[in-house]
Amino acid sequence: MSILPNILFAILLILGGGYFAQNVKKLIRNIKLGQKVDRSDNPSERWKNMAMIALGQSKMVRRPVAGILHIFVYIGFVIINIEVLEIVIDGLFGTHRVFSFMGGFYDFLIGSFEILALLVIIAVVTFWIRRNIVKLKRFIHGDLKGWPRNDANYILYFETVLMFLFLFMNAADFHLQHVPGGFGHYNQAGAFPISQYMAPIFDGMDNHVVEMLERATWWLHICGILVFLNYLYYSKHLHILLAFPNTYFANLKPQGQFDNLESVTNEVKLMMDPNADPFAAPAPDADAAPAKFGASDVQDLNWVQLMNAYTCTECGRCTSSCPANQTGKMLSPRKIMMDTRDRLEEVGKNIDKNKGVFVPDGKSLLNDYITPEELWACTSCNACVEECPVNISPLSIIMDMRRYLVMEQSAAPMELNNMMTNIENNGAPWQYNQMDRLNWKDEA
Repeated sequence: MSILPNILFAILLILGGGYFAQNVKKLIRNIKLGQKVDRSDNPSERWKNMAMIALGQSKMVRRPVAGILHIFVYIGFVIINIEVLEIVIDGLFGTHRVFSFMGGFYDFLIGSFEILALLVIIAVVTFWIRRNIVKLKRFIHGDLKGWPRNDANYILYFETVLMFLFLFMNAADFHLQHVPGGFGHYNQAGAFPISQYMAPIFDGMDNHVVEMLERATWWLHICGILVFLNYLYYSKHLHILLAFPNTYFANLKPQGQFDNLESVTNEVKLMMDPNADPFAAPAPDADAAPAKFGASDVQDLNWVQLMNAYTCTECGRCTSSCPANQTGKMLSPRKIMMDTRDRLEEVGKNIDKNKGVFVPDGKSLLNDYITPEELWACTSCNACVEECPVNISPLSIIMDMRRYLVMEQSAAPMELNNMMTNIENNGAPWQYNQMDRLNWKDEA
């Protein structure tokens, strides 16, 4: 038997796996551009979140139709990849259906894979119809133009082709297994509840032609998987990999509780301490003041927020639930995440181009990607955070960028500036002297 196919397969595997590893390394590098934040507290609660939300899909099924269909695709993607392990072993060592020694359990596995493949095809076709024929509002929203909209369809086409190749490969295998007197190494192994109904298309064909078709679909199937694996980095489907760490490192604080800037907190404590010397030099180990308050670019956000941007599935549940967006405001939480990812990718390419060093490009996330009008439209209601199926928080990015506008640029809306002035002068949001607050009780 020629070992050339095995060598070619090994080369293909090394190239596909190597390019994927290179992209993963770049992904980790980009996420680490963010500021440090400690998310190591309460590991038991974090593991529970990951199990319930990422693995159990608990937030997906809040919208039952899409949720259940997504579970079909999700389970199919995870379980059918067990079959990829067999393909890899067969490809490297020249075996055929190496796990067939499992007997009845192998029959169960192959049968399950085929049923899941059919369910995946049904789900994917339904998703395509919802996007392109029914045209659900969140899928034709203005922030989903061009590549993001096409990307979603490309993924659906990819998944459909991969499932059909799998079933077609099995159908050819099934046909050759039942050739009278046997044919080559195609011994009877596996159960084929779906592909057996496709096998009659090979009736009357020369067995060698069927073998060539089986081999061709086998190669196309594994090549397609490797191409899809490397497509993930450029696609919204990256959430397949990042949903698990994203849910684990999600913020466990009550919704609506925001972090204080440590430097500002220290200043307030200093002001409130009657024994403190405001002119004393800071302790040598004291944290230095940050370069800026809030965030104007991706490097100012923390690493969890940057991972959120890469994890975004662009499903639009956040935007469809946003009250500001529903009333016609410019704000779209989905766009906030997509813009953050786009800017982060731009920064990453800048670093690659300049041999590992970021060279200022005159751009920033604020203004070049996200406008102040979008930021101030947010009501901070947390609807987007509550709706996200993988615990992404667009609100945290919005609030950090607002903080920059207020504390660095004094660029808050006039109404907010008036309120802050009143608090400073009168100790309350209203433009009344403290002595006059109870005057209303004297009114007739």
